[in-house]
Amino acid sequence: MTSPLPPLWRRALAELLGTSLLVMTVVGSGIAAQRLSPTDVGLQLLQNSTATVLGLTVLILIFGPVSGAHFNPVVSLVDWVLGRRRGTGLTLTGLGVYVLAQTLGAIGGSISANAMFEAGTSISTTNRATGGHLLGEVVATAGLILLIFSLAATKRGALAAPAVGAYIGAAYWFTSSTSFANPAVTIGRIFTDTFAGIAPGSVPGFIAAQLIGAAAGLVLVLALFPSAAETAEDVVLPRDGQLARD
Repeated sequence: MTSPLPPLWRRALAELLGTSLLVMTVVGSGIAAQRLSPTDVGLQLLQNSTATVLGLTVLILIFGPVSGAHFNPVVSLVDWVLGRRRGTGLTLTGLGVYVLAQTLGAIGGSISANAMFEAGTSISTTNRATGGHLLGEVVATAGLILLIFSLAATKRGALAAPAVGAYIGAAYWFTSSTSFANPAVTIGRIFTDTFAGIAPGSVPGFIAAQLIGAAAGLVLVLALFPSAAETAEDVVLPRDGQLARD
């Protein structure tokens, strides 16, 4: 017997909290790394990426059974696109609520991290939108979408927490952009002029690159796993076949 999906407000709360804590992890560990290793950028990146891998893995395990643990507008968007013909995944209303919750959570997480480290909330001045960085975002986002939806399509969604954490950790190092791969996180990181920040002028390019990467990832998913649309409701973490929708 399947149990109903949690109400939308509860799933939105999970997305808000999860995305907030994710950005808190990214920004907070970036500030800590900058202070602990002020002269070694490579070590700062290692500390930042390690904290993000561990934090993201735990957050998926906590919030996945409630909302699916998307924490990312492009994941929610692809979930809606894949599922809308088969009646699986998010509805259009659910998509809008998820994206709003994720974005507000990301901004709140950045401000909270600044407050914890008494860094002060200010707009980032770190410009990142070079051609190489934008290509890095396309690659990082396409790989993330392919990973998440291939796991769901092959009934291996239970591996999402360690797999997504591992992928993001690796992408910190193999992409020039350090793998933001998330429009909400990108917006949240505007509000910290620290190691993890991104200047507002770089954000439109990053989000455009992430959307292109999401589209490329979706094409790869459909080419490699034609049944992916049937399992959209099991993204990121499977919810035991729950069928009720918004």
